[in-house]
This record gives sequence, C-alpha cells and structure tokens, in this order.
Amino acid sequence: MSARSSEQWARRSHVPDDVDVDVLLPTCNRPAELAVTLAGLAAQTEPAFAVVISDQSTGTPGWEHPAAAAMVRILEAQGRPVSLLRHLPRRGLAEHRQFLLEQSTAEKCLFLDDDVWLEPGALDRLSIALDKLDCGFVGMAPQGLSYLDDRRPEQTAVFEAWDGPVTPERIRPGEPGFDRWPLHSAANLSHLGADLSLQPGEWVPYRVAWLGGCAMYRRDALNAAGGFSFWSRLPANHAGEDVVAQWQVMERFGGAGILPSGAVHLEAPTTVTDRRVEAYDVVLTREQAG
Repeated sequence: MSARSSEQWARRSHVPDDVDVDVLLPTCNRPAELAVTLAGLAAQTEPAFAVVISDQSTGTPGWEHPAAAAMVRILEAQGRPVSLLRHLPRRGLAEHRQFLLEQSTAEKCLFLDDDVWLEPGALDRLSIALDKLDCGFVGMAPQGLSYLDDRRPEQTAVFEAWDGPVTPERIRPGEPGFDRWPLHSAANLSHLGADLSLQPGEWVPYRVAWLGGCAMYRRDALNAAGGFSFWSRLPANHAGEDVVAQWQVMERFGGAGILPSGAVHLEAPTTVTDRRVEAYDVVLTREQAG
C-alpha cells in the first residue's frame, strides 16, 4: 500500500529549484507548539529552504491557529515556500514521515518535530556540517532548558567526538554505541557545550546512538537506506521509527550529532502515549530472522 493513497492536499506551494533544504514538519494536535517551531524557522537566514507541514490533528489543522497562521505568512513574506498538507487517516509515525519524505525534492531534508525551536543560525550550521562531514545525516538533539541546573555526569561520560571522517557504524541494543542514548537527555548537551568553551560559529561532531527531533539528511542517502518504507510492517501505534531509519542510514553512510545544539525542546506533553511497540524490535528483528 502506498503512503500516498490517503493523502489529502490542502495547499502545495511551488518550490523553486534553488532551495537547498526541505524542512519536513509532521504535526498533530499542537497548534501553539507549531507556532513556536515556525517562529524558529522564520529566524533562520541561510540556506534557502522550503517548509512542508503535514497535519494529522483530530480537528482543525494547527496552521489555522492565529499564531501559527501568522508565522506561515511571515515565512512566505520572506520568500520561503510553505506547503500545508492534511494527511489522514493516521497510519502511524513511520508512515507519516514516509509521506513527508515523498514530498521532498531538495538535496537535503530536515525532519523537525513540532515541539522544537531552532536558534538563529542553527539551520545553516546543520547544512554546513552535512556538507563538510559528507555523511548520511547530522542532527541537533533538542535540549530541555528546565534541566540547566541538573548536571548528569554519568550520562555525559559517554560523549565521544568524531576524530577524523564520520564513518559507517552499526548500532543495536546490547552492542557498542547503544549506551550513548542517555547523552541526549535533559540539558546534557548544553552542559557539554559550556564545558568545551566553543567559540561563536565553532562546532564539534560527535558519535550518537540515534538523534530524534531535529535531523538533517542527505535525501538520496535516506532514500537509498529505505527511508521509512518499513511503515507497513508496523502497527499504527508504535514509537522509535526515527531510530530505525537512522540506524539504516548510519550503517551505509554514517551519522553524527552536532555540538553545540541549537535546538530547544518545548517540553510539551508527548502526543505519543502508546510506546509498547518499538519499531526496531519489529523491523530489525524480522530482517535478521529473514
């Protein structure tokens, strides 16, 4: 079954050929958070980008909220194409991401969650890093700034900067690399960035287990690794779809986190409340068995 079979188009903008990045933004029942996320995008200057919002809200789409609508108008006034799409019925997180990926035509695509604010310059830093590192993806783990006074040295101890080129890695539960996952909790990266005393414009790539919320891919690498096409093997209620996609990209092309992180988590209640099915438990276990 194609991920396109249930799409419902609201408005699709014309995207010029010189757009470097497509920002792919899935949203559901978060109009206020969506407005803040779009405000962060409106503060970006480089590179040229387009925005694709795909809404699966149970009622009115989030972009109709006055604050979100104002941010859409600002982006369009800046010359940033914005596509507003409704995609129903809901078939799960992985299917929604695959639908968004199929809308992308730019060389790079940024999957940005609807509860993440980007500081000015973050998009440019990600794009430059992806070019320089020449790997499958780079990302900024969103930081929870309510945890700035909560230092967790036992979690940051696993930090390991990439020394030399970013190379392919295999990550699985119980194997080397998986134990890096607590690194992105709380405000750990904010503490690491402060400890490293990085200068303005300076950034460091580091090894990740995976990176949710704000990940920029080379679109051809993500597609070559299968994207999120595994969605049909999952029940609609699942979590961890980005983990599977990133592990498959990392095995072929490598991936890295970027420090400092210019992404801030809004710390809104999660809309993914049923986490009984981890995507990697289903998708990767079946691949190994097959």
